[in-house]
Amino acid sequence: MGMIRRLVAGTVLAGLLFSNAWAEGLPKINEFYFDEDTAAKPIQAVPPEQADVVDQLMKLRERGRKGLEATVQLASIAYAEGRDELGAKLYQEAYATVSESSVQMRGLRWNQGWDLYRRGEVDAALGLWTRAAESARGNPGWLPPTLALALWKQGNKADALAWYAAAVRTEPTQWGSSAEFARLLPAWTDAERAQLAEVQQAWAANPPAWP
Repeated sequence: MGMIRRLVAGTVLAGLLFSNAWAEGLPKINEFYFDEDTAAKPIQAVPPEQADVVDQLMKLRERGRKGLEATVQLASIAYAEGRDELGAKLYQEAYATVSESSVQMRGLRWNQGWDLYRRGEVDAALGLWTRAAESARGNPGWLPPTLALALWKQGNKADALAWYAAAVRTEPTQWGSSAEFARLLPAWTDAERAQLAEVQQAWAANPPAWP
């Protein structure tokens, strides 16, 4: 969306470089992941299907209403347009407004993880999702399928299957087949669900033992 250029007119972008340094060690796999994480959802201030979504988000930022949500949604739009430097800058602005241990920080990391994953930055996404999970209470249910997807994409198929197996142990009727993926993963793209279906098929062919 061309109008997003107004956000950076006259501004020098510092930029934020992501690399394998984000790919911290993966968390230890637990047996079950039953816990809900309220932070694990897309941060949006305006319905994304609206034609003037960028205008509305800019106005919200100017008025100081839903500023965090508007900033993150603009960052996601920037990433989707391939404007990675702008997306990173907007996320840094959002990070600066919340405390390290807050639910909002966890939500920011979860969301930026998805934005980076969809830009092909799998290591960076894994790093952010790992940090988000570390600050969650209990064992969040989003973690096994999400890490399984990213690790499979990365080519780390053994770990991907181990994480997918954790999802199946937790909810076998949901994750034992791919039939419920559209319902379970509404925010995922068709391609992402199709890739997780590949993981499911590989798991079904040779389920890894626990522990």
